[in-house]
Amino acid sequence: MPQTSIKLTIVGAGFVGSAIAYSLVMKGDASDLVLVDVDHARAEGEAMDISHGAPFAKVASIHAGDYPDTAGSDLVVITGGANQRPGESRLDLMARNAAIVRDAARQAAEHSPDAILLVVTNPVDVMSFVAQRATGLPASHVIGSGTVLDSSRFRYLLAQELGGLDPRCIQGHILGEHGDSEFPAWSLVSVAGMGLDEAARVLDLTFDPDRRDRVARRTRDAAHEIITRKQATYYGIGMITRRIIEAIVRDERAIMPVSVRLSGQYGIDDVYLSLPVILGEHGVEQVLAPGLAAEEVALLQHSADVLRAGQDSVRHTVE
Repeated sequence: MPQTSIKLTIVGAGFVGSAIAYSLVMKGDASDLVLVDVDHARAEGEAMDISHGAPFAKVASIHAGDYPDTAGSDLVVITGGANQRPGESRLDLMARNAAIVRDAARQAAEHSPDAILLVVTNPVDVMSFVAQRATGLPASHVIGSGTVLDSSRFRYLLAQELGGLDPRCIQGHILGEHGDSEFPAWSLVSVAGMGLDEAARVLDLTFDPDRRDRVARRTRDAAHEIITRKQATYYGIGMITRRIIEAIVRDERAIMPVSVRLSGQYGIDDVYLSLPVILGEHGVEQVLAPGLAAEEVALLQHSADVLRAGQDSVRHTVE
């Protein structure tokens, strides 16, 4: 990568896997796309349904298969797992999903040892740890979707609070866990090159602590709100997963807050969580450690403690 022929595999053809497949075909990021699911008929049906729109999309071969059919994949997306229940935190999913992700990652790596694994199954930080430990692949080749979706929600909500601005004009990251201990890095927010407070003054707005708390709370609770209303989230994660894949297969060196294994940043080691990273053809090219405010470093370390406990609770699954 980058190359003209890209083979991608999606493990799990449920709502999330199918939304990712649909997004990939519409954008044309794969020449060969394989769907794998324990319910093979479901994978076949999803492949057929998407394929029938091929005359109106970017040309791609999409078909259902088993793990031997995935051999030679450049990138494997793991979405398989149990659905999050209303009121259930992502960390509550660990015991139910660790074995599923372990087996999927091992089989995918057996048939495509040079592939990059992109884990989407929740709780994504802990499941990324499981996939990396289960396969022994370099940490740079095992990535979680992390807080890219949370950060997209954050930018959207900020744009609304700033008078309905175009969210693309706003840069900002949610860091740490993709879950309850995540937090907005307010010190890194940029609006057309201005810090948040300066942008609010220019726009004749007041962005007081209550407003910040409201945006942070709505960002953190967004998935719960959606699940309460429609039982699952899949469009947003489908779109941002396609964007992560695009950055990798096109060797963009784009910066996104995906879940990666830390190696000493902010005093945190051997824990998967989200920080801004440079993504390219080799997966994680570099983990960035921007200068955070002291309270933000403390929040990141708290998130790491939460996730370390989660990793420890499933460590026996892969060791």
